[in-house]
Amino acid sequence: MSTPTNVLPYALAAARRGWHVFPLRTRAKRPVRNFTDWERHATRDADAITAHWGAHPAHNLAIACGPSGLVVIDLDTPKDSETPPPEWARPGITNGADVLAALAEEHADGDTSFLGTFTVTTRRGGTHLYYAAPDGAAYRNTSGRLGWLIDTRATGGYVVGPGSYVADVDGRGPYEVTNPAPVAPLPEWLATLLEPARRRPVTSGQVHSMLASHPGAATYVTRALRGEVDRVLASREGSRNHTLNKAAFAVGTLVGAGMLPKHLAEDALTAAGERIGLDPTECEATVRSGLQAGIRRPRGAAA
Repeated sequence: MSTPTNVLPYALAAARRGWHVFPLRTRAKRPVRNFTDWERHATRDADAITAHWGAHPAHNLAIACGPSGLVVIDLDTPKDSETPPPEWARPGITNGADVLAALAEEHADGDTSFLGTFTVTTRRGGTHLYYAAPDGAAYRNTSGRLGWLIDTRATGGYVVGPGSYVADVDGRGPYEVTNPAPVAPLPEWLATLLEPARRRPVTSGQVHSMLASHPGAATYVTRALRGEVDRVLASREGSRNHTLNKAAFAVGTLVGAGMLPKHLAEDALTAAGERIGLDPTECEATVRSGLQAGIRRPRGAAA
């Protein structure tokens, strides 16, 4: 499949499912230029969608998970020479799908019925499994917390939608629907694993591994995010929340400029804040507030 000539039908189909969408750059995973605060501006309004993709039919499609009530399980494939960490160095474990199968064997007696949900195959042969978040739940994004090569996208995150085509340094290809089934409820066993996983302390090494797992980000941007994470990790008691807020603002200016995915910034800063002992709820609120303030003043914008 080559680059789609018209993403509009896919965007309208997503909106008919009740999902909030917004445009990404052609052949890329970043929001279009000057499109900030995407979670608030994502829409399911057919007229607005038609107006945008009618004028820019090759813009990729993003689905905002939080407003859409979705939890998406992202099962990745290893990049060149990437090997599993010791805890997943087991026979038969070669990618994120294998890890999820092992988790299902352990926590759901091997029941695979949870795979019967809306499914998208990603550009590098990975899989997006779409689930409906439980009523009243506020799941956040995770990076590798369920296991090797498994991320989740929920409130504060988005996924590249079907019909898109991405050409990046680590691979290129389409995002295609492989199971058009209705979105199933998030399985209870996954819901149980995800909630405490969000509260589990992480090491500083895990925070930096999170950043290293996104090599597609520009070197300058990655260095800037690492620097802010290091400042948070080195902050002293009494100034930790203030330091986290300043870091989130600084990183938010990069997110607002479309230079850095919001979910990556949010994951890294939240993990760093939890690592230094901040209350998870307070930590998330500080990161969210600081990022939003920075997004409103994107890097490179006139004062």
